[in-house]
Amino acid sequence: MSTRFPLTAAALLFASVALAEDWPEWRGPNRDGVSQETGLLKAWPKDGPPLTWTAKNLGLGWGTPSVADGKVFGIGTRGGKDGIWAVSEKDGKELWFTPFADPPPSKALGNQTNGPGSTPTFHKGKLYVVAHDGTLGAFDAAKGKKLWTKNYVSDFGGAVPKWGYTDSVLVDGDKLVCAPGGPKAALAALKPDTGETIWTTDAGEVSAGPVGGQGYSSPVKATFGGVPMYVILTGAKGGLLGVSAETGKVLWQYKNTPAAGGIAQIPLPVIKGDLVWVSCSYNGGSALLQIVPGGKDKFEVKELKAYKKPDLNNHHGGMVLVGDHVYFGHDQNKGFPVCVEFKTGEIKYKESKMPAGGDGSVAVLYADGRLYYRYQNGVLVLIEPSPEEVKVVSSFKLPPPSEKAYPQSWPHPVIANGKLYIRDQNVMYCYNVKAKN
Repeated sequence: MSTRFPLTAAALLFASVALAEDWPEWRGPNRDGVSQETGLLKAWPKDGPPLTWTAKNLGLGWGTPSVADGKVFGIGTRGGKDGIWAVSEKDGKELWFTPFADPPPSKALGNQTNGPGSTPTFHKGKLYVVAHDGTLGAFDAAKGKKLWTKNYVSDFGGAVPKWGYTDSVLVDGDKLVCAPGGPKAALAALKPDTGETIWTTDAGEVSAGPVGGQGYSSPVKATFGGVPMYVILTGAKGGLLGVSAETGKVLWQYKNTPAAGGIAQIPLPVIKGDLVWVSCSYNGGSALLQIVPGGKDKFEVKELKAYKKPDLNNHHGGMVLVGDHVYFGHDQNKGFPVCVEFKTGEIKYKESKMPAGGDGSVAVLYADGRLYYRYQNGVLVLIEPSPEEVKVVSSFKLPPPSEKAYPQSWPHPVIANGKLYIRDQNVMYCYNVKAKN
């Protein structure tokens, strides 16, 4: 005889939270491009790891997927609407698609008219994502039901940037932190359940006049001098900001260009202890900063090391801290591998060529003793991290992009529950990278 137990509140809660091996938001569980998974393949076969499934007809978009609660989530443009989608983590079959925003007119986006670039954030059974036009939507993750929306332009006074809004929101306890980029709302904290505003960051504190338009980066949480705060790259006039998690007040600012300014402010800063590594591309560079408390609500930013263009810059593929070193791809149009000592900012190596046939911008993540470099031309390279040299372990060529008009393979790779996810416009590939026992 079997005994049936009631489904408790704790069980219901467990069913709607991210697991340790999930990838529930932009750049992973800690927003640092680092996976905590182990038992992954240390090398790949010649043609790459086994392909488990392919999902098609996702919609145009640059957005990186997130993985949680047995589903893979993303955003794309279908039928003239920006919408959020979910497919099964098991087999890639679509579960739902919810349109919720109109793409901005093409003239407002310069040369990027091929879909949104935000990553959905999963938190306690809900999803939060930003469309190209700045519409922030909250959704039920199980069925895709729209719960509420806000708009960065009409609600916060923002203006659609040249390449559209691309930030991926941060949910921190009872606050959802986003980046409208408006004169009175460089950042905003909202209630995740309702979208009600808790606080906004007045851009007047940031610079004389507007911040200079929204950048293309996203907020990360850090603690300096015992004070919790959010750190973000804003538009060119704002630079890198640290704002109070409690009030949204600006506590420190680093405006020195090119490391924290220029045309497009994209990569998340790398933060550990009181040190921050920041980088921008185009006419950008890099800098190592120390954030030093200087009294109540006052912090000093010490520039320990700075590199001007064209010495060192990261386009949009992110940077990862492994041990004592930061690894990333250098140059706006090329992903030359770079390794920098985090505590000193000293360059350990800066290559003038790319490994294994890679070409163009590169997106980087780290998992289980290996760096994953996804190049713009569709080459995926597995590298053993070392401050001495680039140690290529394996590489393979990904399938051609689904849209010939948009050949750049830009979405970042994602690793969750032993699987490697590669988005490429309308399609997504799922590879098995779990080692056999």
